[in-house]
Amino acid sequence: MKGLKIVTIGGGSSYTPEIVEGFIKRYDELPVRELWLVDIPEGKDKLDTVAGLARRMVREAGIPIGIHTTLDRREALPDADFVTTQLRVGLLDARIRDERIPLSHGYIGQETNGAGGFLKALRTIPVILDIDRDMAELCPQAWLINFTNPSGMVTEAVARYGKNKKVIGLCNVPIGMEMAIAKLLEIDQSRLRIDFAGLNHMVFGLHVYADGVDVTKKVIERIASGELGEVVKNIINIKWIPEFITGLDIIPCPYHRYYFKKDEMLATELEEFTKGETRAELVKQLENQLFELYKDPELKIKPPQLEKRGGAYYSDAACRLISSIYNDKHDIQPVDTVNRGAISGIASDSIVEVSSVITKSGPKPLTMGE
Repeated sequence: MKGLKIVTIGGGSSYTPEIVEGFIKRYDELPVRELWLVDIPEGKDKLDTVAGLARRMVREAGIPIGIHTTLDRREALPDADFVTTQLRVGLLDARIRDERIPLSHGYIGQETNGAGGFLKALRTIPVILDIDRDMAELCPQAWLINFTNPSGMVTEAVARYGKNKKVIGLCNVPIGMEMAIAKLLEIDQSRLRIDFAGLNHMVFGLHVYADGVDVTKKVIERIASGELGEVVKNIINIKWIPEFITGLDIIPCPYHRYYFKKDEMLATELEEFTKGETRAELVKQLENQLFELYKDPELKIKPPQLEKRGGAYYSDAACRLISSIYNDKHDIQPVDTVNRGAISGIASDSIVEVSSVITKSGPKPLTMGE
Protein backbone atom coordinates (compact mmCIF):
# COMPACT_ATOMS: atom_id res chain seq x y z
CA MET A 1 0.00 0.00 0.00
CA LYS A 2 1.36 3.37 -1.00
CA GLY A 3 -0.61 5.10 1.76
CA LEU A 4 -2.99 8.02 1.58
CA LYS A 5 -2.43 11.69 1.02
CA ILE A 6 -4.86 13.93 2.89
CA VAL A 7 -5.04 17.71 2.62
CA THR A 8 -6.70 19.81 5.33
CA ILE A 9 -7.56 23.34 4.25
CA GLY A 10 -7.80 25.54 7.31
CA GLY A 11 -5.00 23.45 8.79
CA GLY A 12 -4.10 26.14 11.33
CA SER A 13 -7.46 25.65 13.03
CA SER A 14 -7.64 24.70 16.70
CA TYR A 15 -9.60 21.63 15.50
CA THR A 16 -6.60 20.10 13.71
CA PRO A 17 -5.36 18.06 16.72
CA GLU A 18 -8.79 16.35 16.64
CA ILE A 19 -8.30 15.05 13.12
CA VAL A 20 -4.67 14.13 13.75
CA GLU A 21 -5.76 12.08 16.76
CA GLY A 22 -8.42 10.43 14.60
CA PHE A 23 -5.90 9.37 11.97
CA ILE A 24 -3.53 8.07 14.65
CA LYS A 25 -6.28 5.95 16.23
CA ARG A 26 -7.25 4.46 12.87
CA TYR A 27 -3.82 4.05 11.32
CA ASP A 28 -4.15 0.26 10.98
CA GLU A 29 -7.20 0.64 8.74
CA LEU A 30 -6.41 4.09 7.31
CA PRO A 31 -2.71 4.27 6.34
CA VAL A 32 -2.18 8.02 6.01
CA ARG A 33 1.23 8.69 4.46
CA GLU A 34 1.05 12.47 4.16
CA LEU A 35 -1.08 15.05 5.91
CA TRP A 36 -0.83 18.51 4.36
CA LEU A 37 -2.01 21.43 6.48
CA VAL A 38 -2.92 24.46 4.38
CA ASP A 39 -3.68 27.98 5.58
CA ILE A 40 -3.45 31.61 4.53
CA PRO A 41 -0.64 34.08 5.38
CA GLU A 42 -2.68 35.63 8.22
CA GLY A 43 -2.85 32.17 9.81
CA LYS A 44 0.83 31.26 9.45
CA ASP A 45 1.70 31.49 13.15
CA LYS A 46 -1.22 29.27 14.14
CA LEU A 47 -0.41 26.86 11.30
CA ASP A 48 3.19 26.51 12.51
CA THR A 49 2.01 25.99 16.09
CA VAL A 50 -0.55 23.34 15.15
CA ALA A 51 1.90 21.56 12.84
CA GLY A 52 4.44 21.39 15.66
CA LEU A 53 1.88 19.72 17.92
CA ALA A 54 0.78 17.38 15.12
CA ARG A 55 4.37 16.24 14.55
CA ARG A 56 4.84 15.60 18.27
CA MET A 57 1.56 13.62 18.33
CA VAL A 58 2.53 11.30 15.48
CA ARG A 59 6.05 10.85 16.88
CA GLU A 60 4.61 9.97 20.29
CA ALA A 61 2.29 7.43 18.63
CA GLY A 62 5.12 5.94 16.59
CA ILE A 63 3.15 6.44 13.39
CA PRO A 64 4.99 7.37 10.13
CA ILE A 65 2.66 10.17 8.99
CA GLY A 66 4.51 13.03 7.31
CA ILE A 67 3.14 16.44 8.37
CA HIS A 68 3.58 19.14 5.73
CA THR A 69 2.55 22.81 5.78
CA THR A 70 1.98 25.35 3.04
CA LEU A 71 0.31 28.69 2.43
CA ASP A 72 -0.44 27.66 -1.18
CA ARG A 73 -3.14 25.02 -1.52
CA ARG A 74 -2.12 24.30 -5.13
CA GLU A 75 1.18 23.01 -3.77
CA ALA A 76 -0.66 20.60 -1.47
CA LEU A 77 -3.48 19.32 -3.71
CA PRO A 78 -1.77 17.27 -6.48
CA ASP A 79 -2.69 13.57 -6.16
CA ALA A 80 -4.56 14.04 -2.87
CA ASP A 81 -6.95 11.22 -1.96
CA PHE A 82 -9.11 13.26 0.42
CA VAL A 83 -9.41 17.00 1.03
CA THR A 84 -11.03 18.25 4.23
CA THR A 85 -12.17 21.84 4.68
CA GLN A 86 -12.42 23.49 8.10
CA LEU A 87 -11.91 27.13 7.21
CA ARG A 88 -13.37 30.42 8.37
CA VAL A 89 -13.23 33.23 5.83
CA GLY A 90 -12.47 36.44 7.73
CA LEU A 91 -11.21 34.54 10.80
CA LEU A 92 -12.92 34.77 14.19
CA ASP A 93 -13.36 38.54 14.00
CA ALA A 94 -15.76 37.93 11.11
CA ARG A 95 -17.70 35.45 13.25
CA ILE A 96 -18.02 38.07 15.97
CA ARG A 97 -19.55 40.44 13.41
CA ASP A 98 -21.79 37.64 12.10
CA GLU A 99 -23.28 37.26 15.57
CA ARG A 100 -23.27 40.88 16.75
CA ILE A 101 -24.71 42.61 13.67
CA PRO A 102 -27.99 40.61 13.61
CA LEU A 103 -28.31 40.89 17.39
CA SER A 104 -27.93 44.67 17.13
CA HIS A 105 -31.15 44.57 15.08
CA GLY A 106 -32.93 42.15 17.43
CA TYR A 107 -32.37 38.95 15.43
CA ILE A 108 -30.64 35.70 16.32
CA GLY A 109 -27.01 35.96 15.27
CA GLN A 110 -26.08 32.28 15.39
CA GLU A 111 -23.35 31.41 12.87
CA THR A 112 -25.22 28.66 11.02
CA ASN A 113 -28.96 28.92 11.63
CA GLY A 114 -29.38 32.64 12.12
CA ALA A 115 -28.73 35.64 9.91
CA GLY A 116 -25.06 35.23 10.82
CA GLY A 117 -25.05 31.85 9.09
CA PHE A 118 -26.23 33.46 5.87
CA LEU A 119 -23.55 36.15 6.11
CA LYS A 120 -20.95 33.42 6.62
CA ALA A 121 -22.29 31.48 3.64
CA LEU A 122 -21.98 34.50 1.35
CA ARG A 123 -18.30 34.87 2.32
CA THR A 124 -17.51 31.16 2.24
CA ILE A 125 -19.19 29.73 -0.85
CA PRO A 126 -17.00 31.59 -3.39
CA VAL A 127 -13.88 30.31 -1.60
CA ILE A 128 -15.15 26.72 -1.50
CA LEU A 129 -15.95 26.88 -5.22
CA ASP A 130 -12.38 28.10 -5.87
CA ILE A 131 -11.06 25.10 -3.91
CA ASP A 132 -13.37 22.82 -5.91
CA ARG A 133 -11.97 24.18 -9.20
CA ASP A 134 -8.40 23.56 -8.03
CA MET A 135 -9.33 20.02 -7.00
CA ALA A 136 -10.92 19.31 -10.38
CA GLU A 137 -7.59 20.25 -11.99
CA LEU A 138 -5.07 18.83 -9.50
CA CYS A 139 -6.76 15.88 -7.76
CA PRO A 140 -9.98 15.01 -9.62
CA GLN A 141 -10.19 11.62 -7.93
CA ALA A 142 -10.24 13.11 -4.41
CA TRP A 143 -13.26 13.36 -2.13
CA LEU A 144 -14.00 16.75 -0.59
CA ILE A 145 -15.09 16.29 3.03
CA ASN A 146 -16.55 19.63 4.14
CA PHE A 147 -16.76 20.58 7.80
CA THR A 148 -16.96 24.30 7.10
CA ASN A 149 -20.18 25.90 8.35
CA PRO A 150 -22.88 26.45 7.32
CA SER A 151 -22.13 22.92 6.12
CA GLY A 152 -25.46 22.26 4.41
CA MET A 153 -25.35 25.41 2.29
CA VAL A 154 -21.63 25.13 1.53
CA THR A 155 -21.94 21.48 0.51
CA GLU A 156 -25.00 22.23 -1.63
CA ALA A 157 -23.08 24.98 -3.45
CA VAL A 158 -20.40 22.50 -4.51
CA ALA A 159 -22.92 19.75 -5.33
CA ARG A 160 -24.94 22.10 -7.58
CA TYR A 161 -22.33 24.43 -9.05
CA GLY A 162 -18.94 22.79 -8.55
CA LYS A 163 -16.87 20.89 -11.07
CA ASN A 164 -16.13 18.02 -8.69
CA LYS A 165 -19.34 16.34 -7.48
CA LYS A 166 -17.42 14.12 -5.03
CA VAL A 167 -18.41 16.22 -2.02
CA ILE A 168 -19.80 15.18 1.37
CA GLY A 169 -20.71 17.53 4.20
CA LEU A 170 -20.11 16.62 7.79
CA CYS A 171 -21.27 17.75 11.21
CA ASN A 172 -20.43 16.68 14.74
CA VAL A 173 -24.02 17.11 16.02
CA PRO A 174 -25.25 13.60 15.08
CA ILE A 175 -22.19 11.94 16.61
CA GLY A 176 -22.75 14.09 19.73
CA MET A 177 -26.35 12.88 19.87
CA GLU A 178 -25.18 9.28 19.50
CA MET A 179 -22.70 9.66 22.35
CA ALA A 180 -25.22 11.39 24.64
CA ILE A 181 -27.95 8.81 24.00
CA ALA A 182 -25.52 5.89 24.43
CA LYS A 183 -24.54 7.40 27.79
CA LEU A 184 -28.21 7.83 28.67
CA LEU A 185 -28.81 4.12 27.95
CA GLU A 186 -25.53 3.15 29.65
CA ILE A 187 -24.30 1.22 26.62
CA ASP A 188 -21.27 1.51 24.35
CA GLN A 189 -21.80 3.75 21.35
CA SER A 190 -21.00 0.84 19.00
CA ARG A 191 -24.22 -0.88 20.11
CA LEU A 192 -26.37 2.09 19.15
CA ARG A 193 -27.87 3.14 15.82
CA ILE A 194 -29.98 6.22 15.17
CA ASP A 195 -31.88 6.97 11.95
CA PHE A 196 -31.11 10.63 11.24
CA ALA A 197 -33.00 12.84 8.79
CA GLY A 198 -33.32 16.59 8.26
CA LEU A 199 -31.05 19.47 7.36
CA ASN A 200 -27.64 20.36 8.73
CA HIS A 201 -28.01 21.64 12.31
CA MET A 202 -31.74 20.88 11.95
CA VAL A 203 -31.49 17.09 11.95
CA PHE A 204 -33.88 14.80 13.84
CA GLY A 205 -33.36 11.34 15.30
CA LEU A 206 -36.28 9.33 13.96
CA HIS A 207 -35.59 5.89 15.43
CA VAL A 208 -33.10 4.61 18.01
CA TYR A 209 -31.91 1.00 18.08
CA ALA A 210 -29.85 -0.64 20.82
CA ASP A 211 -28.44 -4.01 19.75
CA GLY A 212 -30.98 -3.93 16.92
CA VAL A 213 -33.96 -3.43 19.27
CA ASP A 214 -36.13 -0.33 18.78
CA VAL A 215 -35.84 1.75 21.97
CA THR A 216 -37.12 5.03 20.51
CA LYS A 217 -40.09 5.41 22.87
CA LYS A 218 -37.91 4.77 25.90
CA VAL A 219 -35.36 7.36 24.78
CA ILE A 220 -38.03 9.98 24.03
CA GLU A 221 -39.57 9.45 27.48
CA ARG A 222 -36.21 9.91 29.16
CA ILE A 223 -35.41 13.03 27.11
CA ALA A 224 -38.86 14.41 28.03
CA SER A 225 -38.04 13.88 31.69
CA GLY A 226 -34.83 15.93 31.28
CA GLU A 227 -32.35 13.07 31.56
CA LEU A 228 -30.34 13.74 28.38
CA GLY A 229 -27.04 15.40 29.15
CA GLU A 230 -25.13 17.97 27.15
CA VAL A 231 -24.81 17.12 23.45
CA VAL A 232 -22.66 20.02 22.22
CA LYS A 233 -20.81 22.73 24.12
CA ASN A 234 -21.97 25.72 22.11
CA ILE A 235 -25.76 25.56 22.59
CA ILE A 236 -27.47 26.73 25.77
CA ASN A 237 -29.10 23.66 27.29
CA ILE A 238 -32.60 25.14 27.78
CA LYS A 239 -34.88 22.31 28.93
CA TRP A 240 -37.56 21.04 26.59
CA ILE A 241 -41.20 21.01 27.76
CA PRO A 242 -41.95 17.29 28.42
CA GLU A 243 -45.28 17.35 26.59
CA PHE A 244 -43.61 18.95 23.57
CA ILE A 245 -41.01 16.17 23.26
CA THR A 246 -43.56 13.37 23.67
CA GLY A 247 -45.89 15.09 21.19
CA LEU A 248 -43.09 15.60 18.69
CA ASP A 249 -42.37 11.86 18.95
CA ILE A 250 -38.91 12.20 17.39
CA ILE A 251 -35.66 13.48 18.83
CA PRO A 252 -34.66 17.10 18.10
CA CYS A 253 -31.04 18.17 17.94
CA PRO A 254 -29.68 20.96 20.17
CA TYR A 255 -29.90 23.53 17.35
CA HIS A 256 -33.65 23.03 17.12
CA ARG A 257 -33.87 25.30 20.14
CA TYR A 258 -33.23 28.20 17.75
CA TYR A 259 -36.46 27.21 15.97
CA PHE A 260 -38.78 25.80 18.63
CA LYS A 261 -37.52 28.05 21.45
CA LYS A 262 -36.65 31.11 19.38
CA ASP A 263 -37.84 33.73 21.87
CA GLU A 264 -35.95 32.22 24.80
CA MET A 265 -32.79 31.74 22.75
CA LEU A 266 -32.96 35.30 21.39
CA ALA A 267 -33.45 36.73 24.88
CA THR A 268 -30.41 34.82 26.14
CA GLU A 269 -28.29 35.90 23.16
CA LEU A 270 -29.32 39.55 23.59
CA GLU A 271 -28.30 39.41 27.24
CA GLU A 272 -24.88 37.98 26.25
CA PHE A 273 -24.62 40.61 23.50
CA THR A 274 -24.98 43.48 25.97
CA LYS A 275 -22.20 41.99 28.12
CA GLY A 276 -19.87 41.43 25.16
CA GLU A 277 -20.11 37.68 25.78
CA THR A 278 -21.45 36.30 22.50
CA ARG A 279 -20.41 32.75 21.69
CA ALA A 280 -17.96 34.09 19.09
CA GLU A 281 -16.23 36.29 21.65
CA LEU A 282 -15.95 33.41 24.12
CA VAL A 283 -14.59 31.16 21.37
CA LYS A 284 -11.90 33.71 20.56
CA GLN A 285 -10.79 33.67 24.21
CA LEU A 286 -10.79 29.86 24.21
CA GLU A 287 -8.78 29.81 20.97
CA ASN A 288 -6.10 31.98 22.54
CA GLN A 289 -5.90 29.63 25.52
CA LEU A 290 -5.71 26.55 23.28
CA PHE A 291 -2.88 27.95 21.18
CA GLU A 292 -0.89 28.78 24.29
CA LEU A 293 -1.26 25.10 25.23
CA TYR A 294 -0.33 23.96 21.72
CA LYS A 295 2.97 25.88 21.92
CA ASP A 296 4.17 23.74 24.84
CA PRO A 297 6.94 21.50 23.42
CA GLU A 298 6.06 18.89 26.05
CA LEU A 299 2.46 18.57 24.81
CA LYS A 300 2.20 15.41 22.69
CA ILE A 301 -1.54 14.64 22.77
CA LYS A 302 -4.76 16.47 21.99
CA PRO A 303 -5.48 18.54 25.11
CA PRO A 304 -8.84 17.84 26.80
CA GLN A 305 -9.61 21.58 26.78
CA LEU A 306 -10.32 21.27 23.03
CA GLU A 307 -13.58 19.49 23.87
CA LYS A 308 -14.95 22.83 25.10
CA ARG A 309 -15.06 23.95 21.46
CA GLY A 310 -18.31 23.41 19.60
CA GLY A 311 -16.74 20.97 17.15
CA ALA A 312 -15.62 18.37 19.68
CA TYR A 313 -15.50 14.81 18.25
CA TYR A 314 -15.22 16.13 14.71
CA SER A 315 -12.29 13.72 14.29
CA ASP A 316 -14.42 10.71 15.05
CA ALA A 317 -16.97 11.81 12.46
CA ALA A 318 -14.44 12.83 9.80
CA CYS A 319 -12.01 9.95 10.23
CA ARG A 320 -14.65 7.23 10.40
CA LEU A 321 -16.19 8.64 7.21
CA ILE A 322 -12.86 8.71 5.36
CA SER A 323 -12.06 5.19 6.59
CA SER A 324 -15.45 3.87 5.49
CA ILE A 325 -14.99 5.30 1.98
CA TYR A 326 -11.41 4.03 1.72
CA ASN A 327 -12.32 0.56 3.03
CA ASP A 328 -15.72 0.38 1.25
CA LYS A 329 -17.27 -0.57 4.61
CA HIS A 330 -20.98 -0.19 3.71
CA ASP A 331 -21.67 0.94 7.27
CA ILE A 332 -24.31 3.56 8.10
CA GLN A 333 -23.37 7.13 9.04
CA PRO A 334 -25.21 10.46 9.03
CA VAL A 335 -23.76 12.82 6.41
CA ASP A 336 -24.76 15.85 4.36
CA THR A 337 -25.41 14.55 0.86
CA VAL A 338 -27.68 14.99 -2.15
CA ASN A 339 -31.23 14.03 -1.16
CA ARG A 340 -32.11 11.86 -4.19
CA GLY A 341 -35.57 11.23 -2.73
CA ALA A 342 -34.37 10.07 0.71
CA ILE A 343 -36.61 12.68 2.36
CA SER A 344 -39.81 13.22 0.38
CA GLY A 345 -41.07 16.78 0.17
CA ILE A 346 -37.54 18.18 -0.16
CA ALA A 347 -36.10 18.78 -3.62
CA SER A 348 -34.12 15.84 -4.94
CA ASP A 349 -31.01 17.95 -5.60
CA SER A 350 -30.99 19.61 -2.16
CA ILE A 351 -28.41 18.66 0.43
CA VAL A 352 -29.94 16.88 3.42
CA GLU A 353 -28.40 15.42 6.56
CA VAL A 354 -29.43 11.80 6.51
CA SER A 355 -28.23 8.34 7.54
CA SER A 356 -26.44 6.84 4.55
CA VAL A 357 -24.64 3.66 3.57
CA ILE A 358 -20.99 4.66 3.08
CA THR A 359 -19.25 3.02 0.12
CA LYS A 360 -16.11 3.64 -1.93
CA SER A 361 -18.31 5.43 -4.45
CA GLY A 362 -19.79 7.69 -1.78
CA PRO A 363 -22.87 7.81 0.45
CA LYS A 364 -26.12 6.10 -0.50
CA PRO A 365 -28.83 7.89 1.52
CA LEU A 366 -31.47 5.73 3.19
CA THR A 367 -35.12 6.38 2.43
CA MET A 368 -36.70 8.16 5.40
CA GLY A 369 -40.13 9.20 4.03
CA GLU A 370 -41.76 12.53 4.88
